[in-house]
Amino acid sequence: GYKICFESSEKGPELVPGQRFKNYLCSEGDPDLFIIVHSDPFIIPADAKRVFHAPLVEEIGNTLIKKDDKFWSIYENTGNIFISTTLPYSTDNKEAIVRLSLSTNRWDLFIKGGSNNIDPFEYPLDGLILYYLTAKSGDIMIHASGVNHSGHGFLFSGISGKGKTTMAGLWKEAGANVIHDDRLIIRCISDTYKMFNTPIYNYDIPKSSVLTHIYLIEHGPGNKLVRLREAEAVSNVMANCIQQNWNPEIIKGLINNLSELFSHIPVFRLSFIPDRSITEFLPGNEE
Repeated sequence: GYKICFESSEKGPELVPGQRFKNYLCSEGDPDLFIIVHSDPFIIPADAKRVFHAPLVEEIGNTLIKKDDKFWSIYENTGNIFISTTLPYSTDNKEAIVRLSLSTNRWDLFIKGGSNNIDPFEYPLDGLILYYLTAKSGDIMIHASGVNHSGHGFLFSGISGKGKTTMAGLWKEAGANVIHDDRLIIRCISDTYKMFNTPIYNYDIPKSSVLTHIYLIEHGPGNKLVRLREAEAVSNVMANCIQQNWNPEIIKGLINNLSELFSHIPVFRLSFIPDRSITEFLPGNEE
């Protein structure tokens, strides 16, 4: 649902989006964010403090394997945020730095190394830029699958192995429109909460749905629902939100956004049997 304008600087690179973004290109409407892409080197200020670091970790068979200590880091000083990252799946050892502020809609992206053809949303730039855009916009990025079935917008959240992809597949078999099976963005637009997919898969297209129910899922011996009240819902759902816990204001904003969301959208703990019976169980047993 965001419009992001990438623009090459005067001496900047040729911008060539990857295949997974081809169906997301648009030319209408005012951008929510401008990002100027530079091929010049950039040095993070010496007085900037490193506040977050992430090693390169891959999930293999529901097990997290650390591949490299060096991946991406966050630095901060005087209201500016700097993201320094490698681009580990590029073929030419590129590195990048994003310079941003949550108080402006003009950010800078510096990419060092490689050819003059640059995908400005190459992994992990896509997720990092989208995360800070959600933080700036008062929105929520969450590990979840989402479907729309007969006008009901179901969001299923949980850590790896809890059944997000399984649930999406079961509802697809039942005729539902799958919004995404792994990572969603929740936004309030014109007083209506909606969930949007994010560009992870090749040949995917933008999808969205009104959000009506949120479920924290786990496999169980039967299909069972327990309604969570607001405080419990915030603490449990927040654990599945994509977040970086170094900035107290961002954390406070996320808590407030979740609290406001749950005053409109009910949250349930759902244990389920991974078969088609769950598509007959929901909706109708939420009260």
